[in-house]
Amino acid sequence: MKILIIANRLPVKIEREEDSFVVKRSEGGLATGLGSLETDAEMHWVGWPGIHVDDENEKQEITEKLNELNYHPVFLSDEQIENYYEGYSNSTIWPLCHYFFSFIQYKAEYWETYRQVNALFCEKALPFIEDDDIIWVQDYQLMLLPKKIREKKPKVNIGYFHHIPFPSYELFRVLPEREEVLEGLLGADLIGFHTHDYMRHFISAIYRVLGLNCNLDEISLKDRIVHVDAFPMGINYEQYHQAPSLPDVRKISERLIGELGNQTIILSVDRLDYSKGILHRLNGFANFLEHHPEYHKKVSLAMIVVPSRDAVDRYADLKIQIDQSIGKINGIYSTLGWTPVYYFYQSFPFNELVALYDIADIAMVTPLRDGMNLVAKEYLASKREKPGVLILSEMAGAAIELTDAIVINPNDTQEIEAAILQALTMSKKEQRVRLNNMQKRISTQTVKKWANDFVKELLYISRQNKEISQKIIGKRQLTQIKKAYDQASGRLILLDYDGTLSPFVKNPEEAVPSKELLNLLEKMTSDKKNKVVINSGRDRQVLDRWFKGLDLDFAAEHGAFFKENGKWHKNVQEKIKWDDEILRIMEHTIDKTPHSHMEVKDSSLVWHYRNVDVWLAELREKQLINALMGPASRLNLQIVPGNKIVEIKSPDFNKGSEVKRLLQKARYDFILAIGDDTTDEDMFHALPPHGISIKVGHFSPVAKYRIPVQSSVIPFFENLIQ
Repeated sequence: MKILIIANRLPVKIEREEDSFVVKRSEGGLATGLGSLETDAEMHWVGWPGIHVDDENEKQEITEKLNELNYHPVFLSDEQIENYYEGYSNSTIWPLCHYFFSFIQYKAEYWETYRQVNALFCEKALPFIEDDDIIWVQDYQLMLLPKKIREKKPKVNIGYFHHIPFPSYELFRVLPEREEVLEGLLGADLIGFHTHDYMRHFISAIYRVLGLNCNLDEISLKDRIVHVDAFPMGINYEQYHQAPSLPDVRKISERLIGELGNQTIILSVDRLDYSKGILHRLNGFANFLEHHPEYHKKVSLAMIVVPSRDAVDRYADLKIQIDQSIGKINGIYSTLGWTPVYYFYQSFPFNELVALYDIADIAMVTPLRDGMNLVAKEYLASKREKPGVLILSEMAGAAIELTDAIVINPNDTQEIEAAILQALTMSKKEQRVRLNNMQKRISTQTVKKWANDFVKELLYISRQNKEISQKIIGKRQLTQIKKAYDQASGRLILLDYDGTLSPFVKNPEEAVPSKELLNLLEKMTSDKKNKVVINSGRDRQVLDRWFKGLDLDFAAEHGAFFKENGKWHKNVQEKIKWDDEILRIMEHTIDKTPHSHMEVKDSSLVWHYRNVDVWLAELREKQLINALMGPASRLNLQIVPGNKIVEIKSPDFNKGSEVKRLLQKARYDFILAIGDDTTDEDMFHALPPHGISIKVGHFSPVAKYRIPVQSSVIPFFENLIQ
């Protein structure tokens, strides 16, 4: 087994030196985390090498150098870099996911190139992929890749991690390619996000855009289940925590203290991007200086802005605004011995950055929207003898974990101003308590743990999906079942109706049996060895009308009534008179839920919500069940959630009780039960050990076999009885 990481960039830099190329390792958080996976598996990495070359000989030279490290480069043309990376990835998806709606750019060539490059990554990865390998796709540049790999290599274990926020459905729905993007992601077995909020937004988009059923953190597809989970990314805690004590770092810290003087330092570290809230932060600091002159010459903001995409107009404009804002603050407040804002438009080597973390009294991390933000964790980890205060945006994923920070709304400059004052006046004791609490958290939730947790869960889910796959009735399973069928002298065949023999329709009254189904049932009942029973939630009148003339037995309303030898029998002594409170609850739910309705049967009440918006249906279902619990308990009634229904009925009978009744009356050497929802699992539980249980649709741990789609049910029985 191999682990193949596929990311937009390889974890190395390729630099041209004279007539050759040199490979230099990157020390980013992702490279560190994935490099620390606890596995004996061979590790490979596929990605863009970060350099554009046209010459085939140069490409070959770079490829050979990288292959020695198990790195496999995907070479991109200038046009592909412009349209795929700068275009669709960073001018469409990035602003969409960071809630900058007005910044989103749509161009047909962006999308086409994005598709082409995702296909190119797939083409490059496929030669290295074998069954049972782990494929871990990283981030928003490659959202189509999981499906592309799944189509070519269906037996591999595929994970995907989304390192930026996932937007709410109301924003995501504006994306023209929303269906294809989501379908691309669903090629994975496990989809990971930094927080549960992003996870929730993604699941909402799945059932609203694709109409797929989601059960908590599971998305049900025809042949497998996709899991969605939150994995907060951490840092290499020990590396940052020990670094300030290194001699080289201590020298830099001492030099910085000498240069900056005896004043309080507020540190800000960002990449140049509109999502980072840099201008809001500067405005908040300017407000602080205006309203608190007592802190002049005592506090300075050290602002590091790492260059990024500054050739792009929007980023170039942002840099100009930052330069002007800093110039204005320093122009108004600076004196001969004091500079309010120290501005560094550059990246810093590790030792210098850690030294800045070490001497900074306050870190201000206030993005307008951020997937996680590891700067906040790096700052906290670097604090040792001297405590520090973290001011953190509630819009950063890290805010969910770092609750002892001063958490603020980054859009509110007055709140930024107040947070600076709170940080400056916080006692050393309180600083230490808050810092210890946050360090305890980030020292255990490390990047190593993040990577290993993801891979462990991916392997667990993949094993589960293999079990699901093994239950699907293919040629081998059909041969086994048919052999038992052919050799049997007495057969009991129990059939659910809606969702099993017949597809679901918007109006339940229109789910009449097809001619194909009636012909099949006629063939099955003509064999004297077969006792065929439709065990349904439908009422007696409908079953009699739809199957008139066929030699079938029935169980109606989940076993409340049964029909044998042409005569109906009751398992309930009398028609239930429904309590007024229960009726009021049901009617209130219908009033509040458009497109839902109530069905009144002799032995049960059913609330149908098949045509209701999924989110509203889930809400109303929970509300209805909660409201019914009291009266149902008092009246000894059972609440049964089913497939887009909630039913309230007597607990004395169900589909399983009907199976037990039939088994007491006769002996059968072949017993088969088939159904599609939770009420049918009562049938499966009631079967003897040699019984054959088949779940239609979603996976069931109870059923021995599975038919993924309803349309395959009739062909299955045709093959069985021929």
